Amino acid sequence: MTLQNLQKLFPDATEATWHQHPNGGGWVENTACVDASAYVGPDAMVSGHARVYGNVHMYGYAKVFGNARVSGNAKVFKNAMVFGDARVCGNAMVFGDARVCGNAHVYGYAKVFENAWVFEDMVLNTGVYFGQPPKIEPLDKNLV
Repeated sequence: MTLQNLQKLFPDATEATWHQHPNGGGWVENTACVDASAYVGPDAMVSGHARVYGNVHMYGYAKVFGNARVSGNAKVFKNAMVFGDARVCGNAMVFGDARVCGNAHVYGYAKVFENAWVFEDMVLNTGVYFGQPPKIEPLDKNLV
């Protein structure tokens, strides 16, 4: 993504307020923080006061913004967005047109994809979440 393309999304963006991440070339607003070990692909971006730590991989048109935190070996890709005060960590993956926002936490080996939204105070760990929330069956059907 060129600076001119970035300015279509953020009209006030300049080379003084944004920089390209050395590992991948994606755009990072100077108010955000991205570890050198993270990969931010050429069309991905991190803005606001977001933090990206560890071995995170962002590619496609992924966006992390607001006060969001992405860490560990997490992956955010395609058109996915992580924003608000959301947390994505561990080996979690957020991809497709998925959104993780609010105070949501996605961690472990959880996958959020397609058009799924994980929001408010939702917590997702090691499950697969897509479109509709998964139906949760009680362990002991005699309790129902």
